[in-house]
Amino acid sequence: MPRRYLALWFPFLATDRLRRTGRIPAFGAQADKPHVLVAIERNAMRIVDCDANAVRLGLTRGLTLADARARMPDLVALDADPVADRQILEGLAAFCDRFTPLVALEGRDGLTLDITGCAHLFGGEEGLIGLVRRVMDRMGLTLKSAIAGTPDAACACARHGRGGIVPPGQEEAWLRPLPVAALDIDPETVIALSRAGLKTLADLASRPSQTLSARFGEELAVRLRRTLGREDRRITPLRPPPDCVVERHFPEPFADTASLEDVVSRLIAEAGRALEARGQGGRVFEIGFFRSDGAVRRLTLETGRPSRDAKALLRLYRERIEALSDPLDPGFGFDAVKLAVPICEALTTPQHSLDGRAVEEEAVADLVDRLVTRFGRDRVLRFAEQDSHHPVRSAKALSAAAPLPERSWSAPEPEEPPARPLQLFEPPHPVEAIAEVPDGPPIRFRWRRLTHDVARAEGPERIAPEWWRDGSDEPMRDYYRVEDAQGHRFWLYRTGFYEAGNAPPRWYLHGLFA
Repeated sequence: MPRRYLALWFPFLATDRLRRTGRIPAFGAQADKPHVLVAIERNAMRIVDCDANAVRLGLTRGLTLADARARMPDLVALDADPVADRQILEGLAAFCDRFTPLVALEGRDGLTLDITGCAHLFGGEEGLIGLVRRVMDRMGLTLKSAIAGTPDAACACARHGRGGIVPPGQEEAWLRPLPVAALDIDPETVIALSRAGLKTLADLASRPSQTLSARFGEELAVRLRRTLGREDRRITPLRPPPDCVVERHFPEPFADTASLEDVVSRLIAEAGRALEARGQGGRVFEIGFFRSDGAVRRLTLETGRPSRDAKALLRLYRERIEALSDPLDPGFGFDAVKLAVPICEALTTPQHSLDGRAVEEEAVADLVDRLVTRFGRDRVLRFAEQDSHHPVRSAKALSAAAPLPERSWSAPEPEEPPARPLQLFEPPHPVEAIAEVPDGPPIRFRWRRLTHDVARAEGPERIAPEWWRDGSDEPMRDYYRVEDAQGHRFWLYRTGFYEAGNAPPRWYLHGLFA
């Protein structure tokens, strides 16, 4: 199947954004005045965006504000906000996710959609491009669009041509009359080409590629091939395409929130059947709600293990809905609901053990999933072993929804006490200790104004510093597991050695055993 791309260009994106928010009036005498957005560029206040009225009067980007006011005293100038423009463009990209998961940003005012295999879901390419135009018109956005066989051809046709649908394989015939600026090259190269008498793509196409590369660089020849449809360039989508997608589109906006759970339940069941056929389960489930006014709301469900259990996932969805600080608002209704599974892993049907441990582990995993859904992934943590002998670095707190690391905890020796305590002090507490021999375990130590007589001791466990992290000045530590006369167990360590001419070693309490 030949690839097809839909290019969307919003020539007045910045001013349309201000008109939607009311900063530029939509009606009245003030609305007929030319409006421009300005910013400081090259040590001067220059125009960076114009509305349709300003363009009709001959104003362009890059013109200084002083020159523009000299031509049109009633010009209205507003401050540019590129961050807000980027946000609205990303919001439009999120909305276009309802048409295809492959959506890429194109410059500061455009989008490119890979619609290969998707157009028939919306009545063909004509139906899809018509639907996009109607939606953008309702949102108050000026749009020029085109469909072609390569992203560069579609963008050139939308920005510099008449737009529309380029039949497959006819990109060169359609685009040859366009100016060389359609190649999206720097202005200096455009001027150089014009001076050489090369003003259209037809003029360039008639010249040998080697000649163009030698005079203007290989980049010009590559852009020409891509724009004329001779070479394809795959787009880099803003969001990675999910492994599994199921969706529902409604002929009329759907505003009944009470029945919305039934739609989500059916999507979860359909995704579960698709995952079961692959022998997989999902780790992350993302539900997108697409409103008719262009707003998109996404809810993410995460599980600590691969899952395709429809009942468990529906419980997580209910927990997520109840925990929302901003309730799900249908507005004028939802046009579509989409369930994507971006992360999938192999999942086989578990065999329950006779002692019931598998059932207990599954119940604990379900509880963790519900806690993560209600409180957030960064508030429910678990510990994972790290490849380090340092007591503080030997474990790391990870989100309970994160995948389990390949390295697992070392199994303790049978009928042996734990080698490390569960409770550590950071920083370790200094103590006063007395040892029977210079490098032996303590026989008595004082901590928090209480003296502890050591009844049993085991050690030392010598831990050298990690010089690549701590440097060469960090001393070695000798750790001891000790038990006092009352049965309390402590984890002490000594830094330094008893040597003549050196400072006496110091003792620290690093942790308590249960």
